[in-house]
Amino acid sequence: MMELNEHSDMLGRKRKAYTVERDILDEEEVEKMAEKVEANVPLKEKLKDSLRGRCSGPRLRKSILARFPIVSWLPRYKVKENLLGDIISGLSVGIMQLPQGMAYALLAAVPPVYGLYSSFYPVLIYFLFGTSKHISLGTFAVTSVMIGGVTERLAPDSDFMNWNNQSNSSVLDTVSRDQARVQVAAACTILSGVFQIILGFAQFGFVVTYLSEPLVRGYTTGAAIHVIVSQLKYTFGVSPKRYSGPLSLIYTVVEICYLLPQTNIGALVVSIVAIIGLIVAKELNALLTKKIPVPIPVELLAVVLATVISWQADLTGRYGVDVVGEIPSGLQPPAVPDVSYFGQVVGDAFALAVVGYGIAISLGRTFALKYGYRVDSNQELIALGLSNSIGGFFQCIAISCSMSRTMVQVSTGGKTQIAGALSAVVVLIITLWIGVLFQDLPKAVLAAIIYVNLQGMMKQFLDIPALWRTNKVDMVVWLGTFILTVLLNPDLGLAASIAFSMLTVIFRTQLPRYSVLGQLPGTDLYRPVEDYNQVVMVPGVLIFRSSATLYFANAELYQDALEKKTGLNLTKLLSAKKKLEAKKKKLQKKNAKAAKKLGPDSLEVPGGIATIDVEPEPSATHLTAIILDLSPVNFLDSVGVKTIRSIRRDYGEVGIEVLLACCQSSVMENLQTAGFFTDTVTRASLFSTVHDAVLHCQSSKSLPEDRRSTSL
Repeated sequence: MMELNEHSDMLGRKRKAYTVERDILDEEEVEKMAEKVEANVPLKEKLKDSLRGRCSGPRLRKSILARFPIVSWLPRYKVKENLLGDIISGLSVGIMQLPQGMAYALLAAVPPVYGLYSSFYPVLIYFLFGTSKHISLGTFAVTSVMIGGVTERLAPDSDFMNWNNQSNSSVLDTVSRDQARVQVAAACTILSGVFQIILGFAQFGFVVTYLSEPLVRGYTTGAAIHVIVSQLKYTFGVSPKRYSGPLSLIYTVVEICYLLPQTNIGALVVSIVAIIGLIVAKELNALLTKKIPVPIPVELLAVVLATVISWQADLTGRYGVDVVGEIPSGLQPPAVPDVSYFGQVVGDAFALAVVGYGIAISLGRTFALKYGYRVDSNQELIALGLSNSIGGFFQCIAISCSMSRTMVQVSTGGKTQIAGALSAVVVLIITLWIGVLFQDLPKAVLAAIIYVNLQGMMKQFLDIPALWRTNKVDMVVWLGTFILTVLLNPDLGLAASIAFSMLTVIFRTQLPRYSVLGQLPGTDLYRPVEDYNQVVMVPGVLIFRSSATLYFANAELYQDALEKKTGLNLTKLLSAKKKLEAKKKKLQKKNAKAAKKLGPDSLEVPGGIATIDVEPEPSATHLTAIILDLSPVNFLDSVGVKTIRSIRRDYGEVGIEVLLACCQSSVMENLQTAGFFTDTVTRASLFSTVHDAVLHCQSSKSLPEDRRSTSL
């Protein structure tokens, strides 16, 4: 019944009709009527205009404000509306920074206190230079595990084993190892920040467009698997060998499985209890969200409770549970890391710069769109770069944006960057006076905090069935990125994933949809004939369209598809024509010789000249014209131009006219610069609409040129 009502509504709906009557216009005539402006401005004039604009006072002021956003927004800060929410949000996020900073420092294979430093210095720097009001910067699981891969590769345990004569065994010098790893992490962090600053000033903020959402989500899910595997040694209390390079995750899992009989029961029990407790508490927290203004600091409570129990029960002495150990109070003075590491971490630093920026800008744009403001992608690169490069001199590890902390910052009322600055103050207080109290905290609890915080990333596996229903190519990108990241590690996995994503784009352009268009009767609308029942093909005219642009990778496929749609064997027709022309020439030569031999009266003598039968010109089709609809084509390279020129020539030789329609300005420029237009091939063969080209084909043979017109 509903379908019948909808159908009757459609029939009863009054359509507004319109009538257009004008001459049939080709591109040459359109350019004359519209008075096209020549875009060829001399390079000297372009440089003058650029310098004139850059050196102006307003431009300079705008540039300064863009580089120091705080100068623009802080004087207009609304104290009454925003301050209370920012204070509550800053306190909540600062409390979260304590357990997460310590936990993610373990991922980076550096002492936990350096995670606290990374939650202080970089956050303050971003407060000065960042443009996002809502994201929470600091330590992040994915970037931390990438740092950990570098530190463990360049400063492995094996380099710090000393022989102990008393015990006749090798002893690990953890102090020297940790110092070396901090140097490696700082060098990698500084270099990643420098890369981000360079990219920011070079206006390369658009690089994030190459990190599509399926790629980012597949990558972070794969990196989360690396994070989980890296923490298994704390959960089971074992010491597996350190593997690097492709398939290292597989080797590590096999090694841990081999060491399972040596599991420390105390560490395993602590980890299981902590995981269950955190999950239950977080679920309870979610249920109480609407009833309490500030979420319960579940992770902080877990850290405090675990530290007290470990201290009272002496978990280290009785059960051999590994704990955090000494946490120095106060802040470290700035220092230049060992410069010899810079050359060894260049590739890792660049991957770290791209990943950290990609995650931060993706989340920043999400909240900017939600709350109606703009995030400057290039300034975000500079802000992150300054945060990392300056933070690296204070022994910080590379930072990015945390989804869990950002959600807490937003849900507790944070509205500006003030919330981030206040969270840094909370971390400073913890670092100066409170951090030393957590020396007995079991590392298994920090591992449990990491596992529970990765719930969101693990839920991203639900993307697979959703993408299967909506876009299978995006699903392939997600799965390919996940597999490459798991197998090749996060650094190489990122590069391989981007390359794989680019290949899918090339694959899509190489296999576009080729359509023959037909006319919707009584209109100037043309649609694919295979998709609509009421559209009809124009007699004698084939309208051909590809869904992708035309360039070197699919030029040959374009020609093949056109030939298939025409139903002609162009090669055979051209070959037959050449044979026909050869026979004609041979006949002419033979007749010329006979005429010369018989004399001038031979033409009047019947049978005086020998003749042969010649096959008629091949014309096995009623097709008289082909219209190439180039509306989906946004550029033409040299191969694309040659392809169109070849199509016009080949089909022209068999008596079929080829016209171009719906060319974009960039395509027109490509044709012009490639020398497509000549004295015989002019813009008169190009039309602004498919309908103009169709009417040209239908009327050019029956009406004088000055009387051609279109009327609908």
